[in-house]
Amino acid sequence: MDMPTKINSLIEPTLEDMGFELVRTRLNGDTNKILQIMIERIDGVIINVDDCAQASRAISALLDVEDPINDAFTLEVSSAGIDRPLIKLKDFTRFNGYEVRIEAVRPIDGRRRFKGRLAGVKDETIAIDTEDGNFVIRHGDIMRAKLLMTDELIASAKKTANEAARVKNTT
Repeated sequence: MDMPTKINSLIEPTLEDMGFELVRTRLNGDTNKILQIMIERIDGVIINVDDCAQASRAISALLDVEDPINDAFTLEVSSAGIDRPLIKLKDFTRFNGYEVRIEAVRPIDGRRRFKGRLAGVKDETIAIDTEDGNFVIRHGDIMRAKLLMTDELIASAKKTANEAARVKNTT
């Protein structure tokens, strides 16, 4: 099991209990290691600094007990943001219809970089409509993918945040 996967299995249950979803874990650096944890709220409310601090304290306590990283490291907990990375298949399903940038690990029809609109998820494949045509990429062949900041995405994020805040205030 690689280090990010090991860390995910340690922290994901606690984050979920706290109302957060783990988006991405990265361990960077050789001598000055940085553990980057990206989260978002399950209820759709926009992450704030207090949320990150709360999650950071909980993650830090878990990592202190389990000690999965042999060397010293700096923990960074942040919001996934509006133009978040797409990691899991459910991310591609959730943001179907939005504009994305995808980089594949190997060439697909002669290219590795794709910019366009997500056009569906079926089994383990993601469809994307680009200016150059439609492409289907296996989830396992995606090196990086992220939403592109568009007016449509910003409007959707505001609407989701407002609806989540309204639900929170009525309960």
